[in-house]
Amino acid sequence: MNMARIFAVILIIGGVIGLTYGSFSYTKETHTADLGSIELSMKDRRTVNVPIWAGVAAIAIGSAFLLYGWRSREI
Repeated sequence: MNMARIFAVILIIGGVIGLTYGSFSYTKETHTADLGSIELSMKDRRTVNVPIWAGVAAIAIGSAFLLYGWRSREI
């Protein structure tokens, strides 16, 4: 399997996952304080929305690479 097909499959899978879930969240440690023997830390949960157009574009571009591949033209 050449690199164009691997890249195309990754794009298609990523586009399908983006359309299926629509968003993902992660936890970020935002503030830490040490007050003697007491440690305080704040964790902030953030959500990132994946636009529908990005999922559709990834599937379309992946499909184009899968069908046509990267063809180099020698002159």
